[in-house]
Parts: sequence; C-alpha cells; structure tokens
Amino acid sequence: MLMLKDVLSRLRRERGLTQEELARRLYITRQAVSRWETGATEPGIDMIKLIARELDVPVSALLDMPEHYCQSCGMMFTAPDQHGHEADGSEVGDLCRWCYDDGAYVEDVTMDEMIEDCAPRMAKAMGWTTDEAASLLGAVLPTLRRWYGGEAR
Repeated sequence: MLMLKDVLSRLRRERGLTQEELARRLYITRQAVSRWETGATEPGIDMIKLIARELDVPVSALLDMPEHYCQSCGMMFTAPDQHGHEADGSEVGDLCRWCYDDGAYVEDVTMDEMIEDCAPRMAKAMGWTTDEAASLLGAVLPTLRRWYGGEAR
C-alpha cells in the first residue's frame, strides 16, 4: 500500500505545482508540505480532504487504503469470512457480510446513517476521535459503489 508521502510529491508535480504553490493554496507553509512528502509528519483528515480537492483526486488516492475493502462501509477485509453472499450462497468479493447478505443489502440506510453507525467503531480501532472518523467516512463513502450508484458488485 502506498502512503501519502509516496504519492503526494508525484501528484503535485504531475499538476505542475511547487511545494510553495500547493502550500499557498492550502494556507500553510512550504515546510509543512515538505514534511508530508518526506514522511516526517502526516496531515490530519480534514487537511487530506483539502489536499485531495486541490489536486483534484479522490481522498482515497491519498490514504493508505487496503487493496480490498467493502464498497458499502469501507471496512477493510482481514478474513475470508467477512464477505457478503448472494442468495445462492456465492461469495460477493467487494461487500462485507454486515452490509450485504442473501443477495441484498442488510439494512436500507442512508449514507449519513452509515457514517453515524461506523464512525465510533472506526474511531476506536484507529485511535481517532469520532469526528475525525466521521470526516474521513464522509469523504470516502461517496466514492464507494453503493453510494455513487454503481453496481452492488
């Protein structure tokens, strides 16, 4: 998995921006951008959202996201028994069993309800505040298939 420090410099250069220019757009110092690009520090979730906006990339492009995660709640898959199933019992590779089972979404929820439900668990698992987790989920969930209107699998 790529870390922010591995992609930020490349994305910035691809857009023809210097560290100084990106810093000015973000209302921060050039040194902060340099520290992120070397991995000395990492920006907070809200700053990552601003960086994504300025570089015109989805937030997930800047995060250390696992290769495979649920396309409904964003949970990373860590064990085979976490995948959902179709009505015929076949496994669905990109939806977790808590979101999708027996050929349908387990609950009819809005994205905001999903964020409210998942944020406390994510915060606890990651050592973040609930607000930080909710902020991240608010940026990532709209890019997931369930929420942007793509196919369920």
